[in-house]
Amino acid sequence: MNDWSNWRQDSAVNDQEDSSVLLSIGDLMSGLLMIFALLFITVLVQLKEMQKTQKIVIGTVLDALKDNNVDVKVNPETGDVSIRDSILFDENSSELKPEGKRFLQSFIPVYSQVIFSKPLFEEEITRVIIEGHTSSAGNYETNLKLSLLRSYSVAEYIFSPEMKFSTKSQLSQKIMTAGRGEIESQQKYDEPSDRKVTFRFQFKGEKFLENYQKK
Repeated sequence: MNDWSNWRQDSAVNDQEDSSVLLSIGDLMSGLLMIFALLFITVLVQLKEMQKTQKIVIGTVLDALKDNNVDVKVNPETGDVSIRDSILFDENSSELKPEGKRFLQSFIPVYSQVIFSKPLFEEEITRVIIEGHTSSAGNYETNLKLSLLRSYSVAEYIFSPEMKFSTKSQLSQKIMTAGRGEIESQQKYDEPSDRKVTFRFQFKGEKFLENYQKK
């Protein structure tokens, strides 16, 4: 009898211990879910703030260029500034024309001033990428080389002694050059609008934002 009573008591103790373990695991899972939910909400808030700041930066660039009569095409969504290659270069050349130099002298001081006008803007814009683009006409390797040389020529002139603007040294820390060749050409034939030099912002957290939007 004593053995049976002891067994029932031991069984009850074990059941209580099992319940305690299950309860502890349940509490742990609930806690983890709450942490993940808080992290998710925090990320969403940060993403909204990033998007808001980016729109403010792009809007400020648009207004500044317009106020200073700088005639360029600006993508209102990305802030990409596109300059027709005919303004900057002769056909099949990477040497800046006098007209191109005059254009950069009017454009760059205004553009750079916006970037460094506020600490928030300067922090948000991690890179300014100068991209050379060519059309799909001609040889791919030749087009890629030309686009690289053109982007480099623009960057080289911006930081030459001929260019004088107050944020020059700061801008030099953010500039990067790239050649796109015909990679982004939208047509299978020669399209004048594909031949351009683009100034593109690389924003803080841009890759994370792109991945999040895709998901």
